[in-house]
Amino acid sequence: MIREIVKHPAKILSQPCEEVTEINEEIIALLDDMYETMTEYDGMGLAAPQVNVPLRIAIAELGEERTLIEMINPTVIETEGSSVDIEGCLSFPGLYGEVERPSYVKIEAYDRYGRIYQLEAEDYDARCILHEIDHLDGILFNSKIIRAYAEEELEEMLEEEEE
Repeated sequence: MIREIVKHPAKILSQPCEEVTEINEEIIALLDDMYETMTEYDGMGLAAPQVNVPLRIAIAELGEERTLIEMINPTVIETEGSSVDIEGCLSFPGLYGEVERPSYVKIEAYDRYGRIYQLEAEDYDARCILHEIDHLDGILFNSKIIRAYAEEELEEMLEEEEE
């Protein structure tokens, strides 16, 4: 089921989320709905508060093959490096900006089967994971923007890169 994306300045977006205490049919259905919603809106990641659910659950598609990862109660174990790149967010339609984030992250999370796993990611994948985990902590990307871009500016930049 495709859910409605919560838009800024909705209060749920700036509040820390609650830990998931049990992975049940509701949580699995939420994960499935989040994937359908993210795909429908052409996102690369989505956090539960963005669909009005205040739980520590996020998903992201990583790598060129866009492999789906599901993160339940994710914890950042380690970060390294630093990079600045342009980000957007489904909860901020039309807003894009340069954000500085670590260029490497190691996380620990649970999957839909209740299994704990660790994952290491670099560059864009690390950025995507950290953006979604920030959502779970009530931290929004607009608070980290170094330089903002209007959608038109971004489109012009992308067109210039293609030429």
